Amino acid sequence: DLLSRALPRPGQAPPTKMVQSRGSRGLRLAGAVTTALSFPASQIFTNCDYFPAEFSLVATIKIPRLRWKKNEYIFSVVEDRSESLLLGLRFSPVQVTLGNPPPCSRAEQGQLWFNAQRKGLFICDGLTWRTLLQNKERLDYIENYQDLYTSSETFDVEVFSIPCEGLFLAAANRDSVSGSGIYKWRNETFQLYQNISTQEARAWKHFTIDDKIFLVVANSREAEPELSVIYSWNPQWRRFLRYQTLETHGALDWEAFQIHNHSFLVVANHRRDSNHNIHSVIYRWNQDTKMFEVNQTLSTSGAYDWEFFTVGPYHFLVVANTFDGQTTSISSTVYIWLDGRFQTFQNIPTVGATDWEAFQIGDRFFLAVANSQRVSDRGPSPYSINSTVYELSTLTQTFIRFQDILTHSAVDWEFFTIGDEKFLVVANSYDGTSYSLNSVVYRWQGYEGFVPVHSLPTFGCRDWEHFSTDEGSFLIYSSATSRLSKVFRLKTY
Repeated sequence: DLLSRALPRPGQAPPTKMVQSRGSRGLRLAGAVTTALSFPASQIFTNCDYFPAEFSLVATIKIPRLRWKKNEYIFSVVEDRSESLLLGLRFSPVQVTLGNPPPCSRAEQGQLWFNAQRKGLFICDGLTWRTLLQNKERLDYIENYQDLYTSSETFDVEVFSIPCEGLFLAAANRDSVSGSGIYKWRNETFQLYQNISTQEARAWKHFTIDDKIFLVVANSREAEPELSVIYSWNPQWRRFLRYQTLETHGALDWEAFQIHNHSFLVVANHRRDSNHNIHSVIYRWNQDTKMFEVNQTLSTSGAYDWEFFTVGPYHFLVVANTFDGQTTSISSTVYIWLDGRFQTFQNIPTVGATDWEAFQIGDRFFLAVANSQRVSDRGPSPYSINSTVYELSTLTQTFIRFQDILTHSAVDWEFFTIGDEKFLVVANSYDGTSYSLNSVVYRWQGYEGFVPVHSLPTFGCRDWEHFSTDEGSFLIYSSATSRLSKVFRLKTY
């Protein structure tokens, strides 16, 4: 009985008293002397000499007046003899605001914030506010929010956050003269923050290594040598500066990922001259040189996109192979990490594949492919074809066809959640006659799969990104045929 350690022995002061408050009963410890309850873990966990990895602590503490002290803990776990803190539960003032959230950095780690507007309780993890409790939202309708005019047509947008700086967007612009723009979320809209010289940029990817923030651009302009560039965030200048260049060939995409605390980058090399059957390259971060080095090459056919995902202890990479020089009806490949390298796991038939989107619903794992067009030397090239959602089967240990969805030269899928609802939005880019098409939002309906719920007018839609701010949830799409990208606001109830 742990409580008996804190209670006075019979006949000793201070006395204790059983009290009841609003239906809850408890012991009132009288007197001004604080009693510390301390014990080795081995005395209470009789089947284990150590404190367990998983445990529950249930306590109700009611203190009418208490001055807050920075390092005063209600419960703590410390190392034996050294008393070095391993785990602690301490109380702190709850910040309440109707506007922007308080700062969240390492200094505020563990602080709680109650957002009355969103009716949620959040905790700072040292980088961002994470949800503890919040009313479940439901999507009501989608409205136009911002017209974002970029310097030229935009193939890709990447939304990311920088601690203590805010929300940013990197636009991959076609025009090499004007370069690509980095935008910052200010006054509830994206505004130009920095311009970076790029060569027909096709994609950006944001990643971090040891708290250092990077952006890598896929430059696709045919020149010798073709160079894609990694930029790093300089906290002093508050700008992205050139960090490392890597030789690429018609690069269309980068994917960043980590395996066992090692950082990797993989590039989708689309073609070299007129040859689409070339190698794409996986780079590994060298902790000594602080640079990326070639780790592995994989044979690809007109590679358009890479997607990394994890299922349990297994790590996967899937490539969207678009064209082999003769036809778009080719296989795209799922690779699995085994023995320190990626090996073929499964080949999936695709038709001009341009994007893979991996997502999880409950304990089910899915892959959605965007099929763009059917090209062969035997007839016309239809653009209105099925894109497919695959599910990982626990019986066959392979991805099997789950649902076909009619799309129009689809070039991107984006999975996002609103409350408990799950959604997919597709980038329909062309139907053979027009770039002015509706891109469709699909909602997960359980056994029915994904059903269409909203149609959004788009023009040459190339990429979708979902992001959230204190103002709510948003979708942004980029246009590969226009300078106009659009931000939509997801209205909820």
